[in-house]
Amino acid sequence: MNRGVIVLLAAAPAAAHGAVLGYMTPAQPLTEARIAALPASEQGAWQAYLARSRAAMDADKGALAAERADMPAAAIPPAPPHGGGDGGMARNRPAAWYGTPEARHVADNIVSFQTPSGGWGKNVDRTGPVRQRGQHYVSFDGKESWNFIGTIDNNATTSELKFLARVQAQTPGAAGDEYRKAALRGVSYLLNSQYPNGGFPQVYPLQGGYHDAITFNDDAFANVLQVLLEVANRRSDYAFVPETVAADARTAADKAIRVLLASQIMVDGVRTAWCQQHDAITLAPVGARNFEPAALTSTESARLLVLLMQLSDPSPELKASIDAGMSWLQKVALPGNVWARYYDLKTMRPIFGDRDRSIHDDVKELSEERQKGYGWFSNGPAKAKQAFEAWTRKP
Repeated sequence: MNRGVIVLLAAAPAAAHGAVLGYMTPAQPLTEARIAALPASEQGAWQAYLARSRAAMDADKGALAAERADMPAAAIPPAPPHGGGDGGMARNRPAAWYGTPEARHVADNIVSFQTPSGGWGKNVDRTGPVRQRGQHYVSFDGKESWNFIGTIDNNATTSELKFLARVQAQTPGAAGDEYRKAALRGVSYLLNSQYPNGGFPQVYPLQGGYHDAITFNDDAFANVLQVLLEVANRRSDYAFVPETVAADARTAADKAIRVLLASQIMVDGVRTAWCQQHDAITLAPVGARNFEPAALTSTESARLLVLLMQLSDPSPELKASIDAGMSWLQKVALPGNVWARYYDLKTMRPIFGDRDRSIHDDVKELSEERQKGYGWFSNGPAKAKQAFEAWTRKP
């Protein structure tokens, strides 16, 4: 199978209203067995990646274990406080604010919770106290677990990087060196987490399951690509980045753009949009959580298209990708300039998932908890339409 482009069969007849359309299949993790099935010329890079990921996991776990080695269980500090929204990492303040003690405290918290592998966990309140010896890297409820320790989910890692970059710009000299060092380690984390084909997993070091898939969900991939492009340009907050690091970021961004274009789903020979997750190796659309089936997604696809429109000197392939993606978005829009979150890969009709992995064509068929506990519709893609109108007017 050619992994360069995802091809699906022509649209199938719509299922009868009210019927369960099917059941989602969990995504496959990245494993030695799957790598062994690749052409021999490709196996080495993937094997090295998997070994690097496991070594990073061992380093993260080992560092925490070493801190706790002589520490009674009762003395282990509680997990850091949970943080919603921007986690205290505001990005809309005047530039001078990022040099204040308040902002520097947030930056100090970020530096203290950076994992040995260079990333950050998600949903932590960065306005809270700095990390104590033996304290876990992430917030969690109930029993301690090792999940999302380094991740790009929920804006994690990219938000910390952006905040550090802003604070260091307002903290010249030795006082800002710690922030610059942590930011560069964060960039290295992103570079190390990139798959040989240019994609990015949701969690790195790899956690397994759907977390190993190339993740466009919640704009994770788009956020990473945006940071890499800014680092590569060495402008504004990223002027401190050494040229060697900028060059590496430029190479990584180019690879990410290539895999993004290769992942755009084709139906009956026509380019459409993207799934929330794509298989790390085959690039095929895959599901994630039980209620998140493999499907064309409107919101994440719109964000990717906006990002592609921001690239200078677009190639003919990139222009074709944008045109096709926008054509798809306009085709599947619902009355009132609203979009469903998911669209069936063949029929292009809205679909909805439930916790038992069942897939439906009517949101009212879902359990009450899922009907109310997930964003099944959005007007967010309208921003892509506005951006496209301006993009088409460019010379």
